[in-house]
Amino acid sequence: MDMTRELLDLMGIDNQRLALEWVSSAEAARFAEIVTSFTQKIKDLGKNPLGEAA
Repeated sequence: MDMTRELLDLMGIDNQRLALEWVSSAEAARFAEIVTSFTQKIKDLGKNPLGEAA
């Protein structure tokens, strides 16, 4: 993950646009919470600086 974050930074993409979470199939509520939270985080970051190309 660290190397991928570094690559994103080099490409001009905020590395906060990458996340990895482990969720069991029995954790539907937790999965929904993680997805909702990450979606809001991406919205707060704004548009991708690379636009349609990324």
